[in-house]
Amino acid sequence: MLHTLNQAVAVSLNNIRGLPSRLGASSVAVFGTACVVGVFISVLSMAAGFQKTMTAAGSANTYIVTREGAISEMNSGLSFEQTQLIANAEGVAKDADNNPIASAELYVIVDIPKKTTNTDANIPLRGVQGPAFKVRDNIKIVEGRNFTPGQNELIVGRAAQSQFAGLNIGDTIKFGQSEWNIVGVFEDGGSVSESELWCDVRILQQVYRRGNSYQSVRVKLTGEEVLPEFKEALASDPRLTVSIKSERDYYAEQSEGLTQFIKLIGYPLAILMAIGAIFGAVNTMYSSVSARTREMATLRALGFGNFPIIISTLVESVLLAFVGSLIGSVFVYMVFNGYTVSTMNGQSFSQVVFAFSITPELLWQGMNAAIWIGLIGGVFPAIHAVRVPVVVALRES
Repeated sequence: MLHTLNQAVAVSLNNIRGLPSRLGASSVAVFGTACVVGVFISVLSMAAGFQKTMTAAGSANTYIVTREGAISEMNSGLSFEQTQLIANAEGVAKDADNNPIASAELYVIVDIPKKTTNTDANIPLRGVQGPAFKVRDNIKIVEGRNFTPGQNELIVGRAAQSQFAGLNIGDTIKFGQSEWNIVGVFEDGGSVSESELWCDVRILQQVYRRGNSYQSVRVKLTGEEVLPEFKEALASDPRLTVSIKSERDYYAEQSEGLTQFIKLIGYPLAILMAIGAIFGAVNTMYSSVSARTREMATLRALGFGNFPIIISTLVESVLLAFVGSLIGSVFVYMVFNGYTVSTMNGQSFSQVVFAFSITPELLWQGMNAAIWIGLIGGVFPAIHAVRVPVVVALRES
């Protein structure tokens, strides 16, 4: 067994040393694998980035309360009395002034042109109450100031500002018959909240004639252990018929549809391209084997077994595929990682700004795909290399 392995190592090293002489043919296999890995990682990095943006909004012990049966805030509706009952329920944390850390919020869609295309996009305009900044752990004003309650003032998310026109501090923007002054920019750890515009919920109710209605209440609980008590308090009140979800669970559900859609496109596309890359690898390895037919026959005549020659061919094929995966991975990482785009979230019918996220898991999946391309692409040429009779192979020029 050790003798066979030594032979396999020796033949494999000899094949690798000869790669520069077969640079043209080898480049085909490398380029094909690089394309497969690059497309595979770049497409799936969209899903990873979108999911990361959505789930980054989840704050510890923060829960979203909506009307029961609502699939999103857009479909929900709560009265002022109901929001007060929710905010004052058992388990809700209090601030230094003994006020509940809860924000009743309203959510509408407004049209703002994109910077790149100048076409209108659906952007979330969220009306919030003062405790909204205490409910969310990571949100902070990074430019300008917060909006003044009772005034037509907006603060805009950093991601929205980067993608859409007219959202700089000092700009005035018009929705319907109302004008709004932009006074600040906020960040929230790269979460979906940065795709929104915020204002005073009372002003939003007046402008959009929503009366005293809301769509959701965000609450900060004193701890995860009080969640059953909080749920029981709301469930036992006949005036409330609500659904309670953690922020993380809520946004994970919101991201599921688009994430699955991207994967539904990404995996079949990668498989189709992989099939093409496998054919490229097969042709490359057949060319390599054909160029070294007499060399392999000589080795077999000198006592080298079939197994070392098969292994050496597979090693060469996998090595070329591995090099291709490295090139493809490095290229897409440098070009796409962190690249910011916006897309429509089908659950909320609004634009979400997110960045491509090339994760270690995606890089590992791309490398695995490349190894399989190398193995499958090399197996038939490897078998062919040892099936040619030694006498016939030695006669070939």
